[in-house]
Amino acid sequence: MIDTHCHVYLDEFKDDIKEVISTAISKGVNKFYLPCIDSAVIPAMMNLEVLFPENCIAMMGLHPCSVKENVHDELRIAEECLLKRTFAAIGETGLDFYWDRTFEQEQYMAFNRQIEWALQYDLPVVIHSRNSTRECIDTVRQHQKGNLKGVFHCFSGDADLAHEIIGMGFYLGIGGVITYKNAGLSEVIKGIDLEHLVLETDAPYLSPVPFRGKRNEPAYLTYVIDKLAEVKGVSVEEVIEITTGNAEKLFGG
Repeated sequence: MIDTHCHVYLDEFKDDIKEVISTAISKGVNKFYLPCIDSAVIPAMMNLEVLFPENCIAMMGLHPCSVKENVHDELRIAEECLLKRTFAAIGETGLDFYWDRTFEQEQYMAFNRQIEWALQYDLPVVIHSRNSTRECIDTVRQHQKGNLKGVFHCFSGDADLAHEIIGMGFYLGIGGVITYKNAGLSEVIKGIDLEHLVLETDAPYLSPVPFRGKRNEPAYLTYVIDKLAEVKGVSVEEVIEITTGNAEKLFGG
């Protein structure tokens, strides 16, 4: 199993990261894709690759919530990293209009720039779209000429939005939200083929039931899989096989 999106380099894991990784591996989750937030987390993220070279794989990008007055400095640092080595993806990038829209134009600029990097380096782009799924779809469509690929992380939109995203050749990232009774995601996913989904935890955030409100971790991906199997009326093994294959196809192995 592959956790396509987790922030296990954050301080929430500083005291027990080896145990967290070991527990996840014991549950069958053995690959962890690490989306970047901003320059402050890069050293810790890179260190996890060194500690767990067979398991932890870094992305490079600037999270929309980290787009502030210093956006150009942050983008320069990310671009310098991309020039030095290969990353699994560009991300996480996108738009976030939930907390604050002060830097809305800067968010658009940073998002467009990072999509251009994805095209330049032939990498998938991992998209954060909180309260902005429509805007993110419209932005991606401007760049999609057949070779842009990626995932809408933590998808929580309706069926129409899901089909638009799939129609652009993107995957839907499904995590703990599918276990929330009132989220409505289960009903949407009933009508979506597994071939369009990848799995994620977003650890330490968005823990699935029965851990909601507590620290999330990659081992809890099994709860997402169990719920997805229930929703789709298929076996756990089928969910694992198809979604793992999707992640390997997207990230290249």
